[in-house]
Amino acid sequence: MPTPHINAAPDAFAPTCLLPGDPLRAKFIAETYLNDVTCVTDVRNMLGFTGTYQGERISVMGSGMGMPSCAIYATELVRHYGVKRIIRVGSCGAIQPEVQLNDVIIANNASTDSNMNRQRFGEFDFAACATPRLAHQFLKYADAAKQTVAIGHVFSTDSFYDAPDSRLEQLQRMGVLAVEMEAAGLYAIAAQYKVQALCVLTVSDHILSGQQLTSAERQSGFAKMLEFTLNALHNK
Repeated sequence: MPTPHINAAPDAFAPTCLLPGDPLRAKFIAETYLNDVTCVTDVRNMLGFTGTYQGERISVMGSGMGMPSCAIYATELVRHYGVKRIIRVGSCGAIQPEVQLNDVIIANNASTDSNMNRQRFGEFDFAACATPRLAHQFLKYADAAKQTVAIGHVFSTDSFYDAPDSRLEQLQRMGVLAVEMEAAGLYAIAAQYKVQALCVLTVSDHILSGQQLTSAERQSGFAKMLEFTLNALHNK
């Protein structure tokens, strides 16, 4: 039945759902890559769609920005709509010199400055990790397709602006590849509800160097990451 934030029919979502932050990007994904597409939810203009990719049913829905918004939609998708596999597809800011603009990153784990996971985990530190089998599937596809991807540690922050330089230096020393805003929260929800989750990112900015993609380059980089994600999901 509909939730406070999703007005879809009970069977409207496929077991696999892509989760970009931007609802208009969800619309773009659905209209560009999926067949037989139906808009299944539009509450607050947070659009969700279901269609098929190479004959397999798949959904895509916006999640908004940050862990609180992402957590609302991820929780309702798994609790009320039977979604079993959520793939965040988004952008990030790199903080390692070997990571370049437009690179694809698979986040196999995520640290955070947010208190959300501590509240969820009884004030202890929670190890927010991707589903190993899902990460392995994507790496196996990358090897078969001869596509270079980075895999490693990301940092999910509650603050988009004004991070102190000392924090970025510390993250860099600890081997964190990039900064984003949702993965740690998504991984905790997946663990709680025993579903699969993975975060796949494209590097849109390099925080240390100040380099940024143009709007056209962002679209191209996002398409590269998205096509990789869809094909990795299809090639089990």
